[in-house]
Amino acid sequence: MANMDCLPGSPRGAFLSPSPEMMKFSVALDQMHAELGGVLAQITPEMAETLIKEVEAAPRIFGGASGRSGFILRGFLMRLMHLGFTVYFVGETTTPRIRPGDLLLVLSGSGETAFPREMQRRANSAEARTLALTAHADSTIGREAQVVITIPGTTKLTRTQETASVQCPGSLFEQATFLFLEAVVLILYQRRSSQDRGEVLERHADLE
Repeated sequence: MANMDCLPGSPRGAFLSPSPEMMKFSVALDQMHAELGGVLAQITPEMAETLIKEVEAAPRIFGGASGRSGFILRGFLMRLMHLGFTVYFVGETTTPRIRPGDLLLVLSGSGETAFPREMQRRANSAEARTLALTAHADSTIGREAQVVITIPGTTKLTRTQETASVQCPGSLFEQATFLFLEAVVLILYQRRSSQDRGEVLERHADLE
């Protein structure tokens, strides 16, 4: 491999200058960071405590969401399991019947996604607790949930009142919700485990 420092007529700085591709990447990160900062500034400690209160009071926690929101909610449920909670994701073959007092978490930016909407209705009928994370509290899911946490951001509906974003529809809501849930996990981790990594790792999967 050639030593670039020894190439004739090539100043060292030429190899350190950012490429156009790197500049585009940096701009994209800056745009995302600015958008997320604006959204996260609207999320309050009370919103986190509302979710924590529901999670800690529930004997079992169920989650239901579709698409990218489903992956985000699965990640949150995994961390709750690591912290000692009993959790299930709706639709899995090992998920049991929901019962009165259990908690169903649904995640939908638009608040109109069919799968979580119908699961929430069934949970309400079963006298379980229901909590929705959505960008639209006035949506069907928002209106029918017993507890609503509103995370600002763009959704697939791209309504005019949504936060402006240069990203794909839904991305800003999903990113903000992921970070909100990660903050909730951190709070629970500090409160329940006193940051005992060994206790958490004992529940981490070893068949992987």
